[in-house]
Amino acid sequence: MNKQIIHTQDAPKAVGPYSQAVAISGSKTIYLSGQIGLEPHSGELVSESFEGQVKQAFANMLAVVQAAGGAKENVVKLTLFLTDLGKFATVNTIMSDVFPEPYPARSTVGVASLPKGAQFEVEAIVVL
Repeated sequence: MNKQIIHTQDAPKAVGPYSQAVAISGSKTIYLSGQIGLEPHSGELVSESFEGQVKQAFANMLAVVQAAGGAKENVVKLTLFLTDLGKFATVNTIMSDVFPEPYPARSTVGVASLPKGAQFEVEAIVVL
């Protein structure tokens, strides 16, 4: 995969562990559905704690990435959904532990609610 990180001084710098944009040439693109913090076998939320749900949602997402034949380095774009944008810094800390630099591009959206009462959801675009 030929991954090029796009950065310009003419737009605001990233306010967290993500790149402004990522370009890929000669590749296969996979669009992952959103993942929440469900325990894979029980289908129940792994925890009521926000941090536990974020970590499990990322683990679930990475399991799908691996099933698609990729690795976390193949994730080029994330969309994060939070029911409380006041926990944005917590997500940044966890995400920077999950993803190495250069970070994928990312958007973060505040939402009123998520399935099963989850507090966090992540979806991804993967390029192989």
